[in-house]
Amino acid sequence: MSHNINEANGKHSFFSVKEKAWHGLGQIVEQYPTSAEAIKYAGLDYFVEKRPLFTYDTENHTGDPDNDILIPEIEVPNYFATIRNDTEQVLGVVGKDYEVVQNVNAFEFFDAIVGGGDGILYETAGALGKGERIFITAKLPGYIRVGRQDMIEQYLFLTTSHDGFGSITAAFTPIRIVCNNTLNAAMRNHSNSIKIRHTASANDRLKQAHTLMGISGTMANELEDIFNHWSQVRITDMQVKKLIQVAMAPNKEVITNLELGLLDKLSTTYTNIVDSVYEYALGNPTQQMDTTAGTVFGAYNAITGYFQNVRKYGNEEAKFKSIMDGTGKQRGQVAFDLCRDFARHGVNALNQIK
Repeated sequence: MSHNINEANGKHSFFSVKEKAWHGLGQIVEQYPTSAEAIKYAGLDYFVEKRPLFTYDTENHTGDPDNDILIPEIEVPNYFATIRNDTEQVLGVVGKDYEVVQNVNAFEFFDAIVGGGDGILYETAGALGKGERIFITAKLPGYIRVGRQDMIEQYLFLTTSHDGFGSITAAFTPIRIVCNNTLNAAMRNHSNSIKIRHTASANDRLKQAHTLMGISGTMANELEDIFNHWSQVRITDMQVKKLIQVAMAPNKEVITNLELGLLDKLSTTYTNIVDSVYEYALGNPTQQMDTTAGTVFGAYNAITGYFQNVRKYGNEEAKFKSIMDGTGKQRGQVAFDLCRDFARHGVNALNQIK
């Protein structure tokens, strides 16, 4: 099952609004649901319990394993199984300090950000595997506007797990409408995401997550100012190429070879990626707008857009992970920092590249 969407009680645990997503599975609804409706559409209306673990010993050692009588006799100390209550499936094994954060608590986090009601629009939600990992995306009211017509929607994303692996992660992820491009970057004065461990304070911290993230409009306003400034800062094609080379460099050795002009030491894979990003930067129609053609904002969009619209992935989950918390996010953050420096210092920010 390459899509990895959970299937339970006769339906796939996923919903989306109006458009098919993630292999066309799950429920498609026409109107944005409330949190109570969304959790049911997505098949996330189950609870997870911590139950003691036991090991078995043989009471009757006959020498024939088929005839041995097994009885639960020894409790495993300090370890528990996490059990999905509707299917009785084991989702994982956790320690005594692990705190279950129920699916409903994740939706309450979103409602708390804008006071519930019609302020937040649930767009997708679902569960992976046996239901051990869930994710939610929701759209905030309002837009980040670059120039007159280049609009960026404001999204929040949250994922959590019930298997003992990974933290609760919540992130602010603006998406440029014209090319469905996720602009997943943080600024120096605050992060665009938080991670919360599954400990006793997890639910309390989740309730305060929006204040920790600085989601109350501050980050959106700052990004709008930054992107509008970048859309006015000119950059030549060769400078775009240099910026791409640095942003896509997988390690310091590549940077050193670029600085020394040792282009023959660069791998074919790396140079092909750079060429693909550069082709997208100059040739994609979404890069020909007033806000992107020959601008630093366009250079930034070229790198993030490559991961969203050009790069090939094994499946949708791999793409999702790359953009939200993997290579796509990392390279996008490097691009954001380079563009910020270029907008401040001009060509001097790229002078280390020969």
